[in-house]
Amino acid sequence: MSKAIEIRHCRASYGDNEVLKDVSLAVEKGEFIVIIGPSGCGKTTLLKLVNGLVVPTEGEVAVNGRFLPGEDLVAVRRRIGYAVQGAKLFPHMTVEENICYVPGLEGKMAKGEKRALARKMLELVQLPDELASRFPRQLSGGQKQRVGIARAMAAEPDILLMDEPFGAVDEITRKGLQEELLTLQRKTGVTVVFITHDIGEAFKLGSRILIMKEGVIWQEGTGEELRRVPKDEFVKRLLCL
Repeated sequence: MSKAIEIRHCRASYGDNEVLKDVSLAVEKGEFIVIIGPSGCGKTTLLKLVNGLVVPTEGEVAVNGRFLPGEDLVAVRRRIGYAVQGAKLFPHMTVEENICYVPGLEGKMAKGEKRALARKMLELVQLPDELASRFPRQLSGGQKQRVGIARAMAAEPDILLMDEPFGAVDEITRKGLQEELLTLQRKTGVTVVFITHDIGEAFKLGSRILIMKEGVIWQEGTGEELRRVPKDEFVKRLLCL
């Protein structure tokens, strides 16, 4: 398999605070990587290295075999879906306009093409067509999250970055969204990097789980491997073993 993401010996800081310390990671195309760890351990910063929202102070980042410093970051980001907690939809835009925002940036999509794309993406996340004309304020929390995923997937990205995307919804809705995401990932083959604080969610979704602590990848493996051979007491407590 070829690599979708390569992070090589990266460090990242905010002022004098070093958040990532010599982190290396390779993600194969089609993998579903889940990152867990306590608040402040560097999870979100690691995710933001991939789409260039954070530039490492040391090290290299490559996406689909191309190193980011030599690439057009706007073009790179259009090939990477990004979904976060609360969906963060544009409140002044309809669902259709939100979904079609990235594909329509170049101004080359006709109205009919946008409508067709919105219908296709709503179907993908199991939402009815009639929601296309609604505004975010008219949606439930679960519907907003589905629209957020639809927007992230609308440009047919190679990589989908997700930062606690289901953290703001109730447990029943969350379980439904988890199942839909797994189905979506299997159907499209998109590479997913997913941050969560929910250990059950991590074990359910991840083909590989990364445990972070104090700016480093402390342990990684499948859910079964982590359960069977936890590295230390920190990992045991984190995984509730």
